Amino acid sequence: MASFVTSHSKSLSGSIRVPGDKSISHRSIMLGSIATGTTRVSGFLQGEDSLATLNAFKEMGVSIERKGSDVIIQGVGMYGLKMPTNSLNLGNSGTSIRLMSGLLSAQSFNSELCGDKSLSKRPMGRVIEPLRQMGADISGPNSMPPLSINGGKTLSAIEYTLPVASAQIKSCILLAGLYSKGSTTVIENGISRDHTERMLRGFGYEVQTSPNKISIEGGGSLKACNIEVPSDISSAAFFMVAACISDDADIILEAVNINPTRTGVIDILKLMGGNVELSNERVDAGELIADIRVRSSNLKGIQIPKKLVPLAIDEFPAIFIAASCANGETLLTGAKELRVKESDRIQVMADGLTSLGIINHVLEDGIRIVGGKFKEQTAPIESHHDHRISMAFAIASVSSDSDIKIEGVDNVKTSFPNFIALANSIGMSITESA
Repeated sequence: MASFVTSHSKSLSGSIRVPGDKSISHRSIMLGSIATGTTRVSGFLQGEDSLATLNAFKEMGVSIERKGSDVIIQGVGMYGLKMPTNSLNLGNSGTSIRLMSGLLSAQSFNSELCGDKSLSKRPMGRVIEPLRQMGADISGPNSMPPLSINGGKTLSAIEYTLPVASAQIKSCILLAGLYSKGSTTVIENGISRDHTERMLRGFGYEVQTSPNKISIEGGGSLKACNIEVPSDISSAAFFMVAACISDDADIILEAVNINPTRTGVIDILKLMGGNVELSNERVDAGELIADIRVRSSNLKGIQIPKKLVPLAIDEFPAIFIAASCANGETLLTGAKELRVKESDRIQVMADGLTSLGIINHVLEDGIRIVGGKFKEQTAPIESHHDHRISMAFAIASVSSDSDIKIEGVDNVKTSFPNFIALANSIGMSITESA
């Protein structure tokens, strides 16, 4: 089990580009595989999660060639996937298993989706229920992985209201809807990521959208296209927070995806007084991109607006570190979804903050954090093998006079394989040991 040891950094500076967006990397493989023609992807995230998706589709007969971050997919069309000889192991990737559940429920063959110990504890009832309403035959022990899907079912379109704001549930239903008879409609009560809708359009598939409703007509086809994957704002968030809490920082994060369904971390940091500026804004393949400059900031505690919660759901471990270094109290509510991520991110972050001397109070759907000064840790941070927990506490060292040790950091490779190298290139001090 690998560990990080991180030390105080006097200053942060430089211009870096974090790895490609994980959400877009997953979807590029899925849609490219069922499109007709050759899809070329540049900037593909070479993390374990994205590679799990890539390998799963190779096991279903798709020819995929990878040279670093460049990927060439020879699409097999809507009905060209083949039955895998073994269970499809998706590692730690919740995005993979939930989206592929929808896609594979419509195939003619049987399949089984499994993952690591962490993924095997994540709730899948939220995708099983709507898929069964569509006519799918899908099940799992206590509605958790491994998921067994019996193919050969005819799916019917449904209108489904999401119980929580979730791009994974929405995308699962839409992918099943590609194969369903009639018009499939998903109704949202809150904003969630819209990468699937954007990419479907990029592959020539019509998607109807209104402020809270997404509809697609089944029976169409996808045409191959070229995709440039922008930098992942979830990965950039760690460096944004690091710069804000540093005494002397001026960094630029290049070509970051600023899709409006993903920019909650920027909005929250600005509300806290973060010195965050966007420049060189442009559009590429339907996605908004910008360079982000972040400098040292005098952060203040805030009550995080509930409307921003789904727009920053993956960035809260980093935001909790910002709150710990802010003047005053920060209150987060309406974030119960954090309890069913790779770990219970509310409780795991709270435990780690407590060990660093930060006063906090855990709520059922959030947390109250009183900003202060990190103290010498009473015990190593236990990440519970959650990559975002590991990276969040790694950046905390920027504002700590003492070293911070984090255990169980192996899964950082799932989303950010070169995290240490990039962090140290701008002045941080992180070492990894077995």
